[in-house]
Amino acid sequence: MIIGNGDIASAIKDRKDLLFFASGVSNSRETRESEYRREINLLRKQNRNSHIVYFSSLCVYYSNTRYARHKRCMERLVKGFRTWTIIRIGNIDWGTNPYTLINYLKNRKKKGQKLHIENVYRYVINREEFDYWINLIRPWSCEMNIPGRRMKVSEIVQEYVNNSHLIHNS
Repeated sequence: MIIGNGDIASAIKDRKDLLFFASGVSNSRETRESEYRREINLLRKQNRNSHIVYFSSLCVYYSNTRYARHKRCMERLVKGFRTWTIIRIGNIDWGTNPYTLINYLKNRKKKGQKLHIENVYRYVINREEFDYWINLIRPWSCEMNIPGRRMKVSEIVQEYVNNSHLIHNS
């Protein structure tokens, strides 16, 4: 079963042996507590005897934002299921969510707004690598950190925003 209907949920093929929980807070800058509570409450309604697959974020290692703290909390709750897989990813290079880094930057450029490009690295994963790791999930508890490509934000802008005429659906 797949819980959710966003970019991650739409990339998954349903498997009867797994409960994919892809219905989370989709904006890492979210400030409404109701959005965080919604995800917690939805998780608590799931069958704890299921093998749950939870999509977390690599930011749990380097950030202490409200979003990162929430992701760490959700990971602790997921570990209360019979078996679980926690998948930590960075930024996806597909989908329509306006809050992903790539779509956010593309939308600002389309509107003629200035791009604030920090001198930091981010991780970008494509669909092919995402699918590869999803297909490796087995019926035991584990954590998967899937960074994809380590890129400076300026490199992300050059490849995905300035060259957005190129197809990046991989």
